[in-house]
Amino acid sequence: MAVEILQKPGGFCHIYERKPGLDKVSTHYCLGCGHGNLHKLIAEALDDMKLADRTILVSPVGCSVFAYYYFDVGNIQAPHGRAPAVATGIKRSRPGSIVMTYQGDGDLAAIGWNNVFQAANRGEHITVFFVNNVIYGMTGSQMAPTTLIGQKTMTTPRGRDPKNEGFPIKVCEVLSVLDAPAYIERVSLADTKSINQTRRAVRKAIKCQADGKGFSMVEVLSPCPTGWRQEPIQAKRWVGEVMTKHFPLGVFKDVISEREPYFFPDTGQGPSLDEVKRVLGWEDDADEAALPEVKPSKENQNPHVKIAGFGGQGILVMGLVLAEAGMRQGYHVSWLPSYGPEMRGGTAHCHVILSDVKVGSPLVSKPTVLIAQNRPSLERFEANVAPGGLILYDSSLIDVAPRRKDVRVLPVPAAKLADELGDTKVSNMVTLGALVEHTGAVSREAVLQALPVALPRKEFVELNNKAVEAGVNYALSHPQNGGRDEPL
Repeated sequence: MAVEILQKPGGFCHIYERKPGLDKVSTHYCLGCGHGNLHKLIAEALDDMKLADRTILVSPVGCSVFAYYYFDVGNIQAPHGRAPAVATGIKRSRPGSIVMTYQGDGDLAAIGWNNVFQAANRGEHITVFFVNNVIYGMTGSQMAPTTLIGQKTMTTPRGRDPKNEGFPIKVCEVLSVLDAPAYIERVSLADTKSINQTRRAVRKAIKCQADGKGFSMVEVLSPCPTGWRQEPIQAKRWVGEVMTKHFPLGVFKDVISEREPYFFPDTGQGPSLDEVKRVLGWEDDADEAALPEVKPSKENQNPHVKIAGFGGQGILVMGLVLAEAGMRQGYHVSWLPSYGPEMRGGTAHCHVILSDVKVGSPLVSKPTVLIAQNRPSLERFEANVAPGGLILYDSSLIDVAPRRKDVRVLPVPAAKLADELGDTKVSNMVTLGALVEHTGAVSREAVLQALPVALPRKEFVELNNKAVEAGVNYALSHPQNGGRDEPL
């Protein structure tokens, strides 16, 4: 007997662990927004076509900027409007992948217009999902390139006037006259019938790429109740009754059946480590050859590290040094910074991955190592640490211990030890030295080699070297915290 099971499609994350806050099951979109519907249609298609495991989604600026919260695929963030350019690079370097961009009208038709136009003209083998809600929905409801004549926005309070602001750009119509695109269609999310048509278009566009037929784009007319100052039901009706008159639905180009399949050749795994060293000028680096081999314990292998604190504590530099040391030690590495606009004095954290295999994503959502240089960082990120992971914190600045009982804890009085060296600013390197000695993931020698590369002012290298040694010695002299028996 058949049983109907209602659940999220496999293209979605079951729980949105990357989403901050306590709510891990709902999206951040406004009530009545069309993004949720389109997300579902894309995820279902990837799941049904068994393509999710080799899909990479590129999302730039806009309401959909956090699409990586939801899609259980490879995710890459692109600068405003540059998603087609980023997608081009990804597809050329990983031709076996399904590469998609997800863009709004402000992103694609304004700052990113030349990017999508040139990608379409080259016939890049990517799939573009273009969400058109005729407004800048995320940044205050300003006029977008697609805003309708007479439509009132924050920047056109009297309505768009073609004599002053020009006419709306009709993206499908423009791109369809190019020779290279294989499939271009405009659909909507106005009602159940139109959503079903959108479902078919989404699948056709993805299959177009999977079959090696070239560039495909689906423009989706979508409601924005908040930006339009309308109720959700009213907004959906406005899509069907008003928007479609100015942006007619339909297929603007479909030459899929006429195209011979073409697949870019797979160039393999990329350059060898020896070739990378040659290009970077490392072949004559005698010191690097002298690095000792590291053999971290199982619990310390391939660390996914989150380093957090105040701006000005050297959080990002600590991550850079660790990543540089890891690269010299032979790891695949990534370093991803995150900081507020105020930088110094504000919050800052970075993500560092050291891995024996290629790094799929630089984002560390479940760190195996958390380094907290201040109390707010400990309180914010402690819950995210993977069970069995390590929390290393500055016990001279943080007056509370981690509450978790399923993690390892290493308190280090980093600020105090740095102050004894004459400069509290090097507390970050004291912490790094303790981490290196405690985990054995990289050698102390690799860190000392990395410092001159990562530090902008070379006169600080000697003091930072001493700070690393102080951290190493502290871990050595506290064997209960993971150090060895004898200090240096």
